[in-house]
Amino acid sequence: MLNRRLSGVHKKSLLESLGPVPDADPDRYGDGGPVGVLEERVADLLGTEAALFVPTGTMAQQIALKCWADRTHNPIVAMHPQAHPLHHEDDALTVLSGLRPIKVRNAEVATCPEPYGTLLLEVPDREAGFVLPTWDELTSLVDQARERDAVVHLDGARLWESTHGLGKPLAEIAGLFDSVYVSFYKSLEGISGAALAGSADFIDQARVWRHRYGGMLFQQWPAAVSALHGLDTVLPRLGLYVEHAKVVAAAMGLPEPHTHQFALHLPGDPARLSELSGDFLGRFWRDGTLAKTEVTVAEPALEWTADEVAAAWAEFRALL
Repeated sequence: MLNRRLSGVHKKSLLESLGPVPDADPDRYGDGGPVGVLEERVADLLGTEAALFVPTGTMAQQIALKCWADRTHNPIVAMHPQAHPLHHEDDALTVLSGLRPIKVRNAEVATCPEPYGTLLLEVPDREAGFVLPTWDELTSLVDQARERDAVVHLDGARLWESTHGLGKPLAEIAGLFDSVYVSFYKSLEGISGAALAGSADFIDQARVWRHRYGGMLFQQWPAAVSALHGLDTVLPRLGLYVEHAKVVAAAMGLPEPHTHQFALHLPGDPARLSELSGDFLGRFWRDGTLAKTEVTVAEPALEWTADEVAAAWAEFRALL
């Protein structure tokens, strides 16, 4: 049973899903074609004036925080110690943009002694196990930052599936923030790419920085078309994935997850655990003194009943 796929996404050929390739030059340097359609679609979904396609989320976040630093005349960016720019971007904010990220836990947003110009909030918190705040907690954090005359940027790489846990639509969540970043491959199963969303003048400024960062590729339509496909076919099903993730976690005796993803920590060698698990739980890696994996409940997992998950989990544990 362990060779059946639980963690991960559907492996159907993307080209098969997308259909005919568009005519020659469907977009040129990010202007027009599917890229323009995608930008309008994202702005509409998030309720913002405009949106900008960016090749990577790392670039999108750097652009947003650089733009806000220029506008606030303050290079200090406050973020949680587990935030993505601190762990996965090789000090890019400092090296490339001259910004100074500082570590601020949620309880310190109002009392941080340094006068930060921008607060970055990640929803959900991936490093904590894809954990969501309550709506009241989220609005309180934003209000505390605004009381300090700071702007607030949302790292919404996984915002799409967070609506179910927060109990609010996309536009209402995005409306709390001055700018929003969303990913097209993490949840929507696209090829790559991200978007920044916000006011029209902010996106105009971000477009200049996208060029400076080397993000104005000659043609970006494959990623844009796959993102549109994800918005059409995956986004409407994320609610099903979130609900089934609760079934899967319960069958494994784990706490109820906030999204369709959750983290699992186990003692042991990550390579050995990966070998024993196969596709059931996916790859493990070292996280402190424990091994860690991240379980994504997507289309393949819907085929699993609670009893089947419980049996596979028992079989896996018996092999340890």
